[in-house]
Amino acid sequence: MRVFVTGASGWIGSAVVPELLGSGHVVLGLARSDDAAAAIVAAGAEAYRGSLDDPASLREGAAQCDGVVHLGYNHDFSQMESAARTDRSAIEAIGSALKQSDRPFVVAGGVLGLAPGRVATENDEPDLGLHPRTANVQWVLSLAEQGVRSSCVRFAPTVHGDGDHGFIATLVAIARAKGTSGYIDNGTNCWSAVHRLDAARLVRLALEGAPAGSSVHAVAEPGIATRAIAEAIGVRLGVPVVTVSSEDANEHFGWMGRFFSADATASNTITRSLLGWEPTHQGLLEDLSEGHYFR
Repeated sequence: MRVFVTGASGWIGSAVVPELLGSGHVVLGLARSDDAAAAIVAAGAEAYRGSLDDPASLREGAAQCDGVVHLGYNHDFSQMESAARTDRSAIEAIGSALKQSDRPFVVAGGVLGLAPGRVATENDEPDLGLHPRTANVQWVLSLAEQGVRSSCVRFAPTVHGDGDHGFIATLVAIARAKGTSGYIDNGTNCWSAVHRLDAARLVRLALEGAPAGSSVHAVAEPGIATRAIAEAIGVRLGVPVVTVSSEDANEHFGWMGRFFSADATASNTITRSLLGWEPTHQGLLEDLSEGHYFR
């Protein structure tokens, strides 16, 4: 299969590209810069110059391929509405090239906030007001009614591994700056997690076989107590582990406070049964013990 991948040089995309290539697929990776193009070519894929801000380039890229994996997104939390509008234009352009073709269209989503207070399952419908991107994901899934084999891979809040600059790296940086590793209240709220390479394999499996309109969970560990995460960080940094009250969370953690206080427990039972996905890489706490987050 010839696959158009947006976000091909990003954290997850740069793992998805070799996963696809290793399974015999040909990859056309979207590149908005010379550096991105060089990274894509170095991985063994073909670089396609364009950007999320150029719908015509996305439409043409999708038209050249047998399927699309859409991972590109602007995750600047100060521009959430603008990023969602850009994403909507991007997916509409891609969708227009795929309608009535039965070609796969895999889009990225998340489990964070999906089912507060309980374990989220693949059958849960998200609250469309949760995040500006949520409605876009649902629109992609609705393309199943227009001859597109659309699916969503919902990622755990932490997709971890060597080189991660996301939530866990941010928590490490905060703990280093504060001199303490904090958790919020009693720290019993849980985060799900998945290793980057396991997530990449699930993206490939979704591309190859996820039913039209389905959602699957890139979740290897359904729930890890945030206190355990804080303790693992504290051990590696050699700093005290402390509780931070909900009232002081935003002051201590900054923008990260509202995310670290959330519960993001999620099941992977349906995903494993549907696609035969079995995570094989190390868990988050073991990853934290290896030290690469603390270089």
